[in-house]
Amino acid sequence: MEDIELRQLRCLVAIVNEGTFTDAAIALGVSQAAVSRTLAALERALGVRLLRRTSREVTPTATGLRVVAQARRVLSDVADLVEEAASGHTRLRIGYAWSAVGRHTVAFQRRWTAAHPGVDLHLVRVNTASAGLGEGACDLAVVRRPLPDRRFDTAIVGLERRLCAMAADDPLARRRSVRLADLAGRILLVDRRTGTTTPELWPPDARPAVEETHDVDDWLTVIAAGRGIGVTAESTANQYPRPGVVYRPVRDAEPVAVRLAWWRDDPHPALQAVLELLSELYRTA
Repeated sequence: MEDIELRQLRCLVAIVNEGTFTDAAIALGVSQAAVSRTLAALERALGVRLLRRTSREVTPTATGLRVVAQARRVLSDVADLVEEAASGHTRLRIGYAWSAVGRHTVAFQRRWTAAHPGVDLHLVRVNTASAGLGEGACDLAVVRRPLPDRRFDTAIVGLERRLCAMAADDPLARRRSVRLADLAGRILLVDRRTGTTTPELWPPDARPAVEETHDVDDWLTVIAAGRGIGVTAESTANQYPRPGVVYRPVRDAEPVAVRLAWWRDDPHPALQAVLELLSELYRTA
């Protein structure tokens, strides 16, 4: 395996694509002799014959067909790797667990595109504690609770009210707002990985029962059925209106801090621009 090089795989694929050693040499910009030597080195490294040569054509052996297919995948993966490494200035992926930036999501996307047409913005939903940042699924992440992982830095860009999600026919739905004490005897649905609400929001002697959920759609389905309630950031109501579910402000609950997170030792080039735009949207809304 140590003797196999990408140039050898490119050579093999070029021979098969072009049909002759001469045409492969032209496509690769090398001599025909160099093509022959490179293929021979690859066959020696693998210990198998990959191509049959006649005076009229070059065709892969059965093993050669399998190796060519794998070589194409390897070369494609390498091309993707190079593009990924070089895309820092042309692509921006922002992860979020449940609700992006709520009512500011559309404005953020539109204003970003207008101000930074050369940097493609992609919002990526990843329901993990770091909203995909730790998994490599995004470049920056919107999170709504502190990240203890010292690999990341965060900054607060805004605050959101806490709302209670309940079934539309719940007696509390007739109120304009609720208090935490009104919810103490209920079943509280929480997502322990990414959720913003825990029983510790209530006094120790007045905490609701807890059931765990793992996805916002499951959370809403259970709430709509009247089998529990949820307490969430205001952005969830903006992002996920649902028939059968109403949201009411929890007037004595502290607000939720909205944070932007990034890799401490490798911040994305667009970090400062994103911080400024999100902070402005939350400040002026």
